Amino acid sequence: MAAISTVNLAEVHSKLVGRGLSPDDAWEAALGPIRDAVPFTAEQARLVGDLAQTRLQRLSLGDRACLALGVALKAPVYTADRSWKELKVGARIHVIR
Repeated sequence: MAAISTVNLAEVHSKLVGRGLSPDDAWEAALGPIRDAVPFTAEQARLVGDLAQTRLQRLSLGDRACLALGVALKAPVYTADRSWKELKVGARIHVIR
């Protein structure tokens, strides 16, 4: 099952609109491969704040929201960002390239 935090869904949607897609097309494209858009919870917000120490690796709010969802769901996280490989946050991280 592919899941995304609503924070990250907003981020993807914004990027697609910024690249010229209509808002409707961008929304459909963002949701296409996703089975579940998971509402951002207070528990995840707490973990995002706790992960502020990872700013040394330049993790954005969106990056930390993604990691927090992985921790909350006890699910692996997939990224193309190689710097995540060294993170120890309580979620298994797979670097895809």
